[in-house]
Parts: sequence; C-alpha cells; structure tokens
Amino acid sequence: MTEPPQTAEPTTPEPEAPAPVPDGRAPQTPAAVRRRAVLAGTAVSLLLILAIVFGSRLLRDFDSALLPYAVATVFLAFGVAYRYTVWISAPGARRLFRQGWGSFFSAANFRRAPTALPRMIATYLGFQKFLGARSHARWAAHQLLFWGCVLAALITFPLTWGWFTFTSSTGDGPGYEMRIWGFKVLGFDSLNIVGWLMFHGLDIAAVLVIAGAAYFLWRRMKDRGAITGQRFAYDLIPLIALIVISVTGLLLTFSSIFLHGGGYEFLAVLHMVSVVFTLIYIPFGKFFHIVQRPAAVGMQLFKYTSRRKDEELRTCRRCHEPIDTADYVDNLRGTMKDLKLDFDAWAEYCPRCKRVLRGNAYLTHVKKGYQ
Repeated sequence: MTEPPQTAEPTTPEPEAPAPVPDGRAPQTPAAVRRRAVLAGTAVSLLLILAIVFGSRLLRDFDSALLPYAVATVFLAFGVAYRYTVWISAPGARRLFRQGWGSFFSAANFRRAPTALPRMIATYLGFQKFLGARSHARWAAHQLLFWGCVLAALITFPLTWGWFTFTSSTGDGPGYEMRIWGFKVLGFDSLNIVGWLMFHGLDIAAVLVIAGAAYFLWRRMKDRGAITGQRFAYDLIPLIALIVISVTGLLLTFSSIFLHGGGYEFLAVLHMVSVVFTLIYIPFGKFFHIVQRPAAVGMQLFKYTSRRKDEELRTCRRCHEPIDTADYVDNLRGTMKDLKLDFDAWAEYCPRCKRVLRGNAYLTHVKKGYQ
C-alpha cells in the first residue's frame, strides 16, 4: 500500500487571474491593537460622560438613584468601542468595515438606488427577514426579543442619563409633562391610555422580552442541533440575564401596585445588579452582534448596488454559470488574501463546481492511495 499524498489539488487546471491587491497595511501587533482599542474606549466613554453632564443640564435633571445604571452605560460604551476597534483591526473585518460603511454613506449609491438603504435597514435590521427563511417561530421570537430590547433601551438610557424627565404640572398629578433636555415635549394625563403607556412602557418591553427569550431558552433545552453546539456562558447566560431583568422589573411594578411596596427595596437591588451585569457583559458576549449588524447591512447594500451597475456578472471558471458581480468576487478574493488564505481562486467557482472539484481531487489522489 502506497502512502497517500498530503494535499489534494483540483484536476481542472486553474488559469491565473488578476487578484485584487490587499489593503497593503502592515500586520499590527496585538499590543498596538490593544493600545488603540483602549484609546478608542476611553474617548467614547469621556464623550458619553460629557453628554450625560450637558444633556442633564449640568446634572440638574440627573437622578442620583440611577447612578449605578449610568456608570454601567459608561463601561458599556468603553467595552463596545474597545471590542469594535479590536474587531476591525483584523484584515477580513477591516475590509468588511470599509466596504460596508463606505456603501452605507455613499452618495453615489443613494442617487443610484435612493430606496435601497431604507428598505435594507427595515428588512435586514428591523424585521430580520433572513431569519424567516430558517424558521417562522424563530423569526417571531427574535422579533419579540429585538423590539422589547429596543423599547427598553429607548426608555431606560435617556432616563438614566437625565435626558428625559417626567414632572407633575400640578404638583400631585394626574397631569404630567415629559421634558427632553429641559424642553417640554409632551403633556399627558396619567389616568388615560397615553399616560398608562408612558408609565408602563418598560413593563410592555419586559413581556415581549420574556416571551422571546423563553422560546429560545426552551429551544436550547429541546433542540438537538442547538444543544450540540451551545455553550453555557455564551448562549444561555444572555437569555437567563434578560429573563431575570424582565421578571424583576415586572415584580417591581407588582410590588408597588398590589403589595404597597412590600419587598420593593430587595427587588430594586436585584434588578439593578442584573441590569448592570448585562450591560457590562454586552460587548464581550453574544450580544456584540447587535453592534456588528449595521456593517453587515452595508455589505448587503454593496452587493445590491454593484448588481445594479449593469455590469457583467463574473461566471464560474468551470461551468460558466453566473456567480456574482466582479466587484463582489474581487472583494471576496481580497478578503481571503488579507487573511492569507492561499486558495482565493476558488472564489471564482460556483458552489456546485467546488464540490465536484474537491470530489474529483479526493478520488484521484487520496482514495487512489488506499487501493
């Protein structure tokens, strides 16, 4: 029996094609990346602190009881900026960042397809239609989770920073005024439907989050595919944290309405601890994909606009079926070269031909050695 060769090459000859030039930047040392990330995180944190001070009218509208939440958001800002800087320092992510945000803010793309960006923001970011192709139940649960978190963030962050205030126009209600940065925006009666929604927005968000997170938690307990690859700290802790935040928030409302404040202080501390933990966890766990997603929207826009240039599609070098636009294929090859993947020429083959070539190479070189 002869020893099989260590590598397998496609039997179909691969003519040389001009490859895109990588971005040309010298490799960055981990220490240099960390230093730049720390500087970026510090700058963003300082900007947020200044925004809190001036947005709350020099802390006149800042509620000292919410100080732990505000401090957690500063740590959140530092962590997001730090992690994002480290992320885009990698060659592949840097190209994604450059192409994605370049397409996102491109005036030429807006003139060529003025409705493309709003539609992709709505369908890809807002309603995540790509999840519906996998499972309608997962899409519905993700929508509940997403919109619940968005609603909670839109209410909690401005209140924590002192940007929003609710004051009684009569001293003891039921009339209230909502002010933003000290300017009156809305007056409402706390006893009508508008007032109820204003004061119970976080409760509504909690119900949405519990429904969505409970589904994913149930799925991770029952679905074999999810169980096989899941990690406790990465996949389960975020869901548990969201459920704890939502349940303790609802219990605060329950205590104030039905128990006359019984157990309120303990629940408030528990709720605060869970929120602070989750905010600090966001940049370094699964929730970081929330920050990465807009760059992916930019890449979708890049693909869409490049297809509208009426240019010829790049065809497969084996079967000559269309693959994608030349811009997209060249960008993919450039990313592979940035990552020092020396098989970037395979980007010019369709998926079917890649499988055929790999199979032929295996039959010709590998299996032959065991006959």
